[in-house]
Amino acid sequence: MNPERDDRSNIIQKSILEGMSDGVLTIGFDGKIMSMNPAAEKIFEREADELIGMPFAASFFEYEENDDFNQTILNAIENANETVRTVVPFYTGSATKQLGVASSYLEAEGERIGVTVVVSDISEMVQLTLRNKKLNNAFTRFLSDEIVKEVMSSPDGLNIGGKKRELSIIMSDLRGFTAMSEAMEAHDLVAMLNHYLGEMTEIIMANRGTVIEFIGDGIMALFGAPVDSPNHAEDAVKAALEMQLKMEEINEWNLKRGYRRLEMGIGINTGEVIVGNIGSERRTKYGVIGSNVNTAGRVESYTVGGQILIAPNTRAMISAPLEIADEMEVFPKGVDKPLLLTSVSGLKEPYNIHLSTEEEESFTALDAPKEFEFILLDGKHMEGGHLKGLITAESEKSLLIESYNEIKKFDNLQMFIDGKKVYGKALRKTGNAWQIRVTARQ
Repeated sequence: MNPERDDRSNIIQKSILEGMSDGVLTIGFDGKIMSMNPAAEKIFEREADELIGMPFAASFFEYEENDDFNQTILNAIENANETVRTVVPFYTGSATKQLGVASSYLEAEGERIGVTVVVSDISEMVQLTLRNKKLNNAFTRFLSDEIVKEVMSSPDGLNIGGKKRELSIIMSDLRGFTAMSEAMEAHDLVAMLNHYLGEMTEIIMANRGTVIEFIGDGIMALFGAPVDSPNHAEDAVKAALEMQLKMEEINEWNLKRGYRRLEMGIGINTGEVIVGNIGSERRTKYGVIGSNVNTAGRVESYTVGGQILIAPNTRAMISAPLEIADEMEVFPKGVDKPLLLTSVSGLKEPYNIHLSTEEEESFTALDAPKEFEFILLDGKHMEGGHLKGLITAESEKSLLIESYNEIKKFDNLQMFIDGKKVYGKALRKTGNAWQIRVTARQ
């Protein structure tokens, strides 16, 4: 043996232990603590002088919260031939830390004399992992997997900013929902709305779409972002058809619970927009902006329940044969020239998805015309004062009315009939009578 070399080795070993950021404990097979480096003192918030030479069992059993840690160390001593690698909580008396624990046997002169336990304070890492998990769970409740992956995996994923992309936008809205909500109990309204939005979201995501926002009962969804899709227009139309077909099942669910039937209109537009993380440093969301977003909203505003209207740009990108129920020229606000909207009722090969064809409405003439008052609405807002009209006939879904006041195609009306509010949209004029599609009764 060379005492000088042993002393030098001990000095180097001590220097290494004192410089380590990980805590190191050595414990003999008799259960007594043999050594403890400064990092371990800091982690355990205990002085080495008070612990060295003391039985481990007597030193760390002060708090019940440390049972997992204590049992881990005892298992390491008892099974010195097996290494231990785990994460356990440790309570210092003032705070709970998350410790990474690793053990191996301690050998001297070829003889195993105990165990070495290395502890790392990984509390911040654990908290970050939990935070990211919660963040990921929060994202995945409302956003598609594609958005979550982009935001969580990209170095710039959470930075504010956007990119120009060509994509398709769906806007959907329930007809007469505002009026309906005023007549329902809050818990019933929320239950009905959550069920409806959940079913719609599943369909959108199954067709490679991403729900960007719920606006009350309305849905805004993107197709073609954040993941590129060359068929985003067809994806959007296919999703819209499936959404309308799903309404029958949703209404069966509603009627079983005593809720009202729902009708939904869907508008689709395709074009270049800016998509990305939009907002401020304090509040950011994945969103989309641009004139084509506004146009999608305008297209939707012309729909009635059960209808899908698509803009010319969307129609031009669809290669599959369309089933067309109607075409209409409209003059939306903010658009320089009229738009020829297409009412879609199906997609042929290779999709073969079709809406049921509605029979032509059959009107029953009233024995005597019924007087009523109405207001023209601009969106949700009143435009002008009370006007007068006559109801001359009615069907299951519509009214025929006459009025000396000017009514234009697609005008929204709030009508006061027999002491109740009835909402409708002007669809077409035949002779002196306007067909008003009823959207809600209050």
